[in-house]
Amino acid sequence: MTGALDGVVVLDLSRVLAGPYAAQIMADLGATVIKIENPKDPDVARGFPPYLRAGDTEVSGYYAQYNRGKLGLALDLGSDEGREVLTDLVRRADVLVENFRPGTMDKLGLSYETLAAVNPRLVYTAISGYGRTGTRSRRPAFDNTAQAAGGLWSMNGYPDQPPVRVGVTIGDLSATMFGVIGTLAALRHAERTGQGQIVDVAQVDSVLAMTETAVVDYTVDGKVARPAGNRHSWVRPYELFPCADGQVFFGGYTDKLWRVSCALFGSPEVADDPEIDTMRKRFDEEVYERRVKPLILGWFAGRTRAELEELAGDVVPLTAVKNIGEVVDDPETAARGMVVEVGYGALGPLRMFGQPVRLSVTPATPARRANELNEHAEAVLTALAGYSDERIAQLRAAGVV
Repeated sequence: MTGALDGVVVLDLSRVLAGPYAAQIMADLGATVIKIENPKDPDVARGFPPYLRAGDTEVSGYYAQYNRGKLGLALDLGSDEGREVLTDLVRRADVLVENFRPGTMDKLGLSYETLAAVNPRLVYTAISGYGRTGTRSRRPAFDNTAQAAGGLWSMNGYPDQPPVRVGVTIGDLSATMFGVIGTLAALRHAERTGQGQIVDVAQVDSVLAMTETAVVDYTVDGKVARPAGNRHSWVRPYELFPCADGQVFFGGYTDKLWRVSCALFGSPEVADDPEIDTMRKRFDEEVYERRVKPLILGWFAGRTRAELEELAGDVVPLTAVKNIGEVVDDPETAARGMVVEVGYGALGPLRMFGQPVRLSVTPATPARRANELNEHAEAVLTALAGYSDERIAQLRAAGVV
């Protein structure tokens, strides 16, 4: 069974996370993705921990997770012949993904305009810190740059304490998601019209788009979002609560959910208490802290996470706060295909997260290992560029591939 993106050829020139992950998602969905790396300076993520080791051989689990299912080609784009090879590959490609600082590809003589002249239907996906326009476009940026400049860092943490960065690289990961969405939209347009385009995704923009109601809170009411700890800025109850063996999230904030919760946890009479009988009343911070929260703490204090989840069942939103080991080993995670095992020969199997996009007719195929550096040079250059064995040998001798 072929994937939804079967027949789509993606040239992945990107490094580390945002771009590679975007291309990896497309590989899972059936695209032919060619990971193109500088032979003198390959993707630095190849050196990131954790490491799968056997004897003198090791593989970066980080690199493997974000580059699975790709073909490997090492190509020196600093040389005239290297740029010529890339141009020949572009003729057959549908998508090019890069996450260099804006202007880098232009300096190499590989701007979108240059490549579009060769392949007008090319979708050119460029992911960068600040995007391709504006006075900050050339500034270097990392995930933390995006969290800081996009406003998210200032909102995260606890009141009256310095803000805390989000614990995962949300600046990269959000740009990945918007990069894939934009690429698929542009591909659809290219299929209809034959016209390619630039997909310009900034990490800072992507983070800003993840700040929920913070923008309208400011533009409507002049309210600047501040750290709120484990609670929502105004929805209550909707936060973390301690229990006998850990913590649970409980979100019974609507009138219907509150009434059901009162009955489930042994306080049915509270649902009609005139001080807290409506959602709007419970949203009041003073009322919530004085009446609602102590009640919930009492409900949960003597019960375990498992007991509370069992009691809430399919009726009330209550979830145990799990560590990553508990999530990986959860049978439900396996049932959803969200931990896949990829074989690495003598190194053994590597378990990593699966593909959350589930298609009923053209399912994703995430269980393919990441490429070794330049592993598929001959296959790629023969099939896509039409090069002869002699031409490939000449490029190898010159250090171009």
